[in-house]
Amino acid sequence: MKDMGSLLKQAQKIQAEMTRVQDELSRKTVEASSGGGMVTVVANGKQEIISVKIDPEVMKLNDIEMLQDLVMAAVNESLKKAQEMIKEEMRKITGGLNIPGLGSF
Repeated sequence: MKDMGSLLKQAQKIQAEMTRVQDELSRKTVEASSGGGMVTVVANGKQEIISVKIDPEVMKLNDIEMLQDLVMAAVNESLKKAQEMIKEEMRKITGGLNIPGLGSF
């Protein structure tokens, strides 16, 4: 039974570390842009969009479809970067083990 107690302690330690990392990730941000910086999106480690900045020059073009495409591209890229950041932090906790369910929150 010693092994079971040790395993339980290790699981509790990993869970505490995950909680700490989740809190940390909520404060970390990533940034992505599209259209040569015409649209910039910032997301956090909880995969929430924090801000969207649109260069006023885009509005002068009067092309709503292009603006929609630029926003969509920047949002998708920022979320991709946030997911990569999460995976990297989870790798640190799990020592590179691929444990199902630990890669996303």
